[in-house]
Amino acid sequence: MIPRTCHDRVIAPSLLAADFSRVREETTRAIHAGADWLHLDVMDGHFVDNISFGPAMVQAVHETNDIFLDVHLMISRPDHYLERFIAAGSDLITVHVEADHDVAETLRRIRAAGLQAGLAINPATPFEAAEPYLGEIDLLLCMTVVPGFGGQAFMPEVLPKIEAAAAARSARGLAYHIEVDGGIDATTAALCGRAGANVLVAGSSTFRAPDMAAAVRAIREA
Repeated sequence: MIPRTCHDRVIAPSLLAADFSRVREETTRAIHAGADWLHLDVMDGHFVDNISFGPAMVQAVHETNDIFLDVHLMISRPDHYLERFIAAGSDLITVHVEADHDVAETLRRIRAAGLQAGLAINPATPFEAAEPYLGEIDLLLCMTVVPGFGGQAFMPEVLPKIEAAAAARSARGLAYHIEVDGGIDATTAALCGRAGANVLVAGSSTFRAPDMAAAVRAIREA
């Protein structure tokens, strides 16, 4: 799937909230529910205090379903593991500005491989940390929770950062997506949308909803 423009709302359910024993079926369920992308949170137990999965899971999803894979590397050395996630079938790879790597070089390598490149900033990281790289990215991820665990409450103090990202995009004539991840449901999606975000990552509020299609629709229309 070709990514939509930065003016279109994109719903990206997070696989972290799915039933890992039924990954193929859960991915299919997300597609049938109206998901645009699938968000895959990769955690190494070092950059964040949790371990999720690695390139083998990305490859399993890639080989069993046809959906745009938005892979978020919450790992200390994304540059070291990058080739494995490229080979696994990622469509977009997001790395953290706070991680231990040459950010510009990592973004260059992602794009050179023909993938979309994303940059993530944690709630405590100022927007200014991402500014030098805005011309080199396809997506800016503003974390709306402290990364590492699913099911956390949305942090409204991140909203001004989203607004700053949208203002910088307009002022510089850029077209990167602005993604939010953490505590996203229909209510917080509306707040983020007004601030300028267009890619909404939702885990518990989609995969664990009684009616996933209704939950996706509510977030899209919020």
